Amino acid sequence: MPDNTPLPHYEDQYLDLMRRIWTQGDERVDRTGVGTRSVFGATMRFSLADDAIPLLTTKRVYWKVAAREMLWFLTGNTNIKPLVEQGVHIWTDWPLDRYRRETGEEISRDAFEARILAEEDFAKAWGDLGPVYGAQWVNWPRYVALGDEGHYVRTEHGINQIAELVKSLTTNPGSRRHIFTGWNVAELDGMALPPCHMTYQFHVAGNKLSGLLFQRSCDLGLGFAFNIFGLSLLTRMLAQQCNLEAHEVVWNGGDVHLYLNHESLVEEQLARTPQGAPKFRIKRKPDSIFDYKIEDFEVEDYQPQAPISAPVAV
Repeated sequence: MPDNTPLPHYEDQYLDLMRRIWTQGDERVDRTGVGTRSVFGATMRFSLADDAIPLLTTKRVYWKVAAREMLWFLTGNTNIKPLVEQGVHIWTDWPLDRYRRETGEEISRDAFEARILAEEDFAKAWGDLGPVYGAQWVNWPRYVALGDEGHYVRTEHGINQIAELVKSLTTNPGSRRHIFTGWNVAELDGMALPPCHMTYQFHVAGNKLSGLLFQRSCDLGLGFAFNIFGLSLLTRMLAQQCNLEAHEVVWNGGDVHLYLNHESLVEEQLARTPQGAPKFRIKRKPDSIFDYKIEDFEVEDYQPQAPISAPVAV
């Protein structure tokens, strides 16, 4: 008799983890004060073969927003202005919260962003996030000794971890050191948000490139969809730049949680059935990893179910 059991969908593992956290997770008081249900230690694997991309289908993922964020990281910029100029609002809540606390002004997000766009001094004062992701990825601080007195000064140009990664993948593919990280202990206090997706590692087997992300903290309901797409996008970009074939992404989560005020999101998403297999293509090969544009990326056959909105815990 033929086996008519349907094959697992790549998204099933995500929904299984969501269900386990919501029904069995440890209920905790978290930094935001909202409260979460959490498990410690989780792993998921997604194929990138044949142009596959692990976009969630049980809700719409605005993948262009995630792609614009990744491109912004690679510039090293830490001000929200370039994002706001592109209609990307995912980082606005943190500087907006700081502005409200420090000035006492209950400004709306739209009004705050309007001032970011219109007033250069305001953007410099209130739009910067501190040395977050991109600053560490492409300009990790480097210090040199000054004179014979043991004083050290920071150099103008730091270490570009991404450029070094491309070099190591190209010249020494068998290395176990294809790594970059945003977890700079000395600068954590200056960041609007310490890196959640903190350490990336890559592995070459034959001509196939796989990427792994260790995420210390993951909001499974809202953040994960962007995190796994970002990992997949970056792995594809690196594969193209290094003349490799994208193979697989592996996601490791430390504290993986769902916020208690996301009950409606969880229940609605768990009631849905994943469907379809979108494809992701890069339409040209730029001169370097830093020269990609949003127009270079294309997603096909993506037919997700309706978006599910939920509040972001700041």
